[in-house]
Amino acid sequence: MTEQCSGFTCPVEATISLIGGKYKAVILWHLMNNTLRYSELHRKMPKATDKMLAQQLRELEKDGLINRVVYPVVPPKTEYSLTEYGKTLAPILDALCDWGENYLSETRNRKENCQ
Repeated sequence: MTEQCSGFTCPVEATISLIGGKYKAVILWHLMNNTLRYSELHRKMPKATDKMLAQQLRELEKDGLINRVVYPVVPPKTEYSLTEYGKTLAPILDALCDWGENYLSETRNRKENCQ
């Protein structure tokens, strides 16, 4: 896709547009090796409102990164999983996790040294 067609001027901008929502990367992380129901995802992200979580899931589905399967039972059962395309984000998510662990460790060390 050319810059002219995509509207992006940088590959990082394109990536962030897909995974940069408030909970998108976290949702993708939790789905990396799991198929989860909506309630299971919500338990893993208790600060997310129902509206925000539903919106982020719809956007990820629209962008082809997650699958949504609704089972016709009462009450309705909905499961989410990564698409094959979504699974290609695994190295990025792993790197984000590693960076975050290092950051948290450094932050703890700095706080301990200041006390």
